[in-house]
Amino acid sequence: MERELFAYELPPRLIAQRPLERREDSRLLVVNCETGDVEHRLFRDLPSLVEKGDCMVFNASRVRKARLRGIREGGGKVELLLLQPTGGGCWQALSRPARRLRVGASLSFGGGALRGRVVEKGKGGLLRVALEAADGGEVEEWLEKVGEVPLPPYIKARLEDQERYQTVYARRLGSAAAPTAGLHFNRGIMGDLAQKGVRFAFLDLHIGLDTFQPITEEEVERHRMHTEEVCVDGELCSQVAAARGEGHRVLAVGTTVVRALESAARGGELRPFKGHTDLYIYPGYRFRVVDHLLTNFHMPYSSLLVMVCAFAGRELVMEAYRQAVDSQYRFLSFGDACLFRYPHGWRPPH
Repeated sequence: MERELFAYELPPRLIAQRPLERREDSRLLVVNCETGDVEHRLFRDLPSLVEKGDCMVFNASRVRKARLRGIREGGGKVELLLLQPTGGGCWQALSRPARRLRVGASLSFGGGALRGRVVEKGKGGLLRVALEAADGGEVEEWLEKVGEVPLPPYIKARLEDQERYQTVYARRLGSAAAPTAGLHFNRGIMGDLAQKGVRFAFLDLHIGLDTFQPITEEEVERHRMHTEEVCVDGELCSQVAAARGEGHRVLAVGTTVVRALESAARGGELRPFKGHTDLYIYPGYRFRVVDHLLTNFHMPYSSLLVMVCAFAGRELVMEAYRQAVDSQYRFLSFGDACLFRYPHGWRPPH
């Protein structure tokens, strides 16, 4: 399929620069994947849109303070976005300015509290850097002290409360970006869903490079995903099996949850899975686990938008996006949400 099929006009004014004062005040575009009907709701209406016994699956990965600002050898400024640890004290990172960093260059962050050395350079500002704490302590602990939550580059406003770029259920540190579909949930909505009898299940997918990389190939099938760390445990598999066994639905909260669940079901059945996934979902993919998808609005040409189109159908998704633009929805990380639903008796493409 041509890359241009996944383009739409996104006016810059619709890119949300700040979170709303209250998480639940976001708007919610509800799309019926059978009829194509679209409803304009509020996110706080979500408990009325799911049924007792349904299983909602959340990505509980927590965003690390992975943006480091410091000084490079020679005195110039340097900025790193740490993507994931690679072992031996090294990290995969994006750098700026990349062209001025050479292999072996020394870096300093937090007034020297963290020291770095460039081990390897790749394309597009990607590099491998060794980090160590000057006091011999844990690097992760110092990242929480001297690092910043890495907001996406399209957000120019300063975030006063950095917890607003974390979900209320985040538990295990590891992501370079937030699983943004979950940012709309507060404790009240979680309580309302639980009181209704909705099942909760949690997994970890630590978000990495592909969140920042648009598809550049002319044919989307030629795009290649980088790997991300995933943990789907037995408790989650049991929750999904119980819901399915009673005729209820599985709702994925975000595209990262879809990727994790479908990675764990590559053998045909959902099973516990811990490791790395390079699964790339594009139109023609056979879904095995997910029945409903709750997600934010994504960038043109992104692998996330391509995944949503694989789930709900490209024409329906692009029409929903057109209506969202016309109705002045807020887009991207701090923006509004959409819910793609299949009625009972219908399933995503499989």
